[in-house]
Amino acid sequence: MTGLAWRSLRHRATASAATFVTVLLGTALMGSFATLAATARGPVSAADRDTLTTMGTVVGAWGALIVLSAVVSTVGITVTQREVEIGLLRTIGATPRQTGRLVRAETLLVAALASAGGAALAWLGGGVLLALLRNTGAVRESVSYSPGLAPAGTAVAVVLVSLVGSGLASRRATRGPASITPHEVRATTALLPWWRIAAAVLLLGYSATMAVVTITVTAHDDDPYSAMATCGQLGIVVALGLACLSPWLLRLLSGPVRPLLGSGAAAYLATYNSRRRARMLSGVLAPVIVLTAAGISVFMIVGTDDRTRPAGFEDDARTINLLNNVVVGMMVVFAAVVVVNTFAAVVAHRRAELHQLWLLGATPHQVEASVLAEARGVAAIGVVLGALASLAAVVPFGVARHEGVVPDGQLWLPPLVMAAAVALTLFAARSALRRAHVPRGALR
Repeated sequence: MTGLAWRSLRHRATASAATFVTVLLGTALMGSFATLAATARGPVSAADRDTLTTMGTVVGAWGALIVLSAVVSTVGITVTQREVEIGLLRTIGATPRQTGRLVRAETLLVAALASAGGAALAWLGGGVLLALLRNTGAVRESVSYSPGLAPAGTAVAVVLVSLVGSGLASRRATRGPASITPHEVRATTALLPWWRIAAAVLLLGYSATMAVVTITVTAHDDDPYSAMATCGQLGIVVALGLACLSPWLLRLLSGPVRPLLGSGAAAYLATYNSRRRARMLSGVLAPVIVLTAAGISVFMIVGTDDRTRPAGFEDDARTINLLNNVVVGMMVVFAAVVVVNTFAAVVAHRRAELHQLWLLGATPHQVEASVLAEARGVAAIGVVLGALASLAAVVPFGVARHEGVVPDGQLWLPPLVMAAAVALTLFAARSALRRAHVPRGALR
């Protein structure tokens, strides 16, 4: 089984690389914060312990949610792309259990190698974060770096989550009678899995509750940063809730964004494929939502804090805002990498389909235009949903700081973040098309 898994991975280098990079960077991001929590258990003062614990557990937990959801999504896309192959294996006698074992073996090989490298990066990243905390005065210079087994434990956790993601996807792929027809063709309007709906309800419900708590309770606290503690992460939480619903949202909103794509054949193909491949393209939509929401919410909150901060909290503000910028920067970079990798995996999987369109008479420009139109549609939906998600953090904090629902400044920032997210998505699509290696001249 291991030998077959290795050969299968070599045959799918692009999809395997997408999973590898996501797991590698995800482990590095999670492990970096986990090392701070491990360092807090060493011989440090109570104040330093509180700071390190907050950074390692509270802040790191929200980063972990983003990472783990991205890992599950990327692994799920990789397995989904193999539905025809899995169906073929079943038609020649393989049982669902055997095909599931093959998928899990492949995932284990990729995740184990990637998480090992990610653990090494986490060891280095944790040291960099601690040095940043020392330089800003958040912790004392005497605090020594003691990562312990945190990077290794994070690597094991990411591998287990990867196996869970591949198990869920392979179970769906092997459900029902043996067939070589992909699920995306047999059921383009399939219902979302129950666990996606449950996670979305939980995340959105939590966000609504904490927004109310911010406005009614922590807004009146003597500590001006109590409100930030209860609502600062809500933009990301709502974005994760919407990401859980991304296949359904993509099918629902593909029609309304059609006018933005034009009126030609490329726009029609883009709209059709966005609905037909909603489950696969949702892997691109989800990180776009998270990236946009994280960028807008954190930067707008930092701006609101600068305008409304009471006197006497300048030192605290400098440390808190610097850490906010570092954390959101790491998360945005991770989400951006996931967007690029996922689009590369999706386009690589569709290479045969693109060839068929050329053979049916479509020009290279038309086929490329249809893929880029898909990217524009996904990006448009993602940035709008991300901007709406960011309101869950921006509005409660603005009300708590007496700015009201609409901030008094930096209104140029959301359009800038949205434009950057759209540009990133289009860049990912163009890069994936260049790597598809389709011989244009042969079909002219």
